[in-house]
Amino acid sequence: MQVTETLNEGLKRGYNVVVSAAELASKVDEKLVDARPEIEMKGFRKGKVPMALLKKQYGQRLMGEAMQESIDGAMAKHFEDTGDRPAAQPAIKMTNEDWKDGDDIHVEMSYEALPVIPDVDLKSIKLSKMVAKADKASVEEALANLAETAQDFEDRKKGSKAKDGDQVTIDFLGRVDGDIFEGGTGEDYPLVLGSNSFIPGFEDQLVGVKVDDNVDVKVTFPAEYGAENLAGKDAIFECTVKVIKAPKAAKINDELATKFGADSLVGLKSQIAERLEEEYAGAARSVQKRALLDVLAGMVSFELPPSLLEAEAGQIAHQLWHEENPEVKGHDHPEITPTDEHNSLAERRVRLGLLLADLGQKAEIQVTDAEMTQAIMNQARQYPGQEREFFEFVQKDQQMQQQMRAPLFEDKVVDYVFELSTVSESEVSKEELQKAVESLDQD
Repeated sequence: MQVTETLNEGLKRGYNVVVSAAELASKVDEKLVDARPEIEMKGFRKGKVPMALLKKQYGQRLMGEAMQESIDGAMAKHFEDTGDRPAAQPAIKMTNEDWKDGDDIHVEMSYEALPVIPDVDLKSIKLSKMVAKADKASVEEALANLAETAQDFEDRKKGSKAKDGDQVTIDFLGRVDGDIFEGGTGEDYPLVLGSNSFIPGFEDQLVGVKVDDNVDVKVTFPAEYGAENLAGKDAIFECTVKVIKAPKAAKINDELATKFGADSLVGLKSQIAERLEEEYAGAARSVQKRALLDVLAGMVSFELPPSLLEAEAGQIAHQLWHEENPEVKGHDHPEITPTDEHNSLAERRVRLGLLLADLGQKAEIQVTDAEMTQAIMNQARQYPGQEREFFEFVQKDQQMQQQMRAPLFEDKVVDYVFELSTVSESEVSKEELQKAVESLDQD
């Protein structure tokens, strides 16, 4: 096997690879020898078919496998010898397309090598960590919000009209094209107006009704409705209003605390304070992480693979375009050209991504199977009733797994750097922390 360098410019590499006909023939013979004991052919005992006959029968098919294995082996040996790590899958092209049995194979291989990342003195990094405590006012505010979510309802005065937020108890009978349909009837159903738990437009038509009113609610099922026989269809629901109740905030007492799993109101307040401080800690970590990335970005400089920069800039431009044009759901839109701002952001992201990957590799940081499983389960909860299907989908999709693994790996590397850095704590108010978080979105 002969490898000749044709390009060495920056991170770009190019090589001509020649695999001799003799090497190919030898590999085909090896495959035939390995397979011979299991091959049966009419007129010969199992494992006793002559090699010449085997080569005639199976040689051409095995030649293709031998070619691929030879090229793959040449690439693997090249990367082992040079120490190069390709930024993406190398481009491989066979140049003698008129190849015939007995010819050498000529292949062109090109790729962009990942740069050599300079060492970083992580112990020299100095960072500040914001620490915010849950004050009494914040706890009371959160407690009031909890009481609102645990609201009760009390009967409105006789003759009162239903308002948005009220709970109306109704009997209903739905018809499509004059026919009653499955699931379209109900008795003594408590419906909170404005909860959007029924078909769009249904609840709006019950605002202003009174007890004992009979109302025909006219709606159209959404086009993407789950039941195909109802999707996009007009429907009329005959509704009888039986009870109207106004919302009433739950009293803040020990009884409320038990609804949220606490032993007492004091215990519930303690739980709220802990939860708030967990939220504050998460926000403070985001601020600290941004500060760390800013420091790292200024500590290293190395050449970046053009293909990674181009891909990242294109992705950034595409994402921002869709954020500015939310009405466009698909990708049927004009070509989006990255701006200098997109290219600059891409350069920062690619440089930091390569640096963090290098730091993690040198520190032998890995995402464990347990951590991946937990991450998949957390995301699966976003699809109620389909958790198992989502879990199985991720288990089979390597690209999806990589997308989920990458942020886990990055966070573990960031935590590793935090441990080696000098971090000083500064106590701040909730407002100061919030302002620092908001400034992240503005950058």
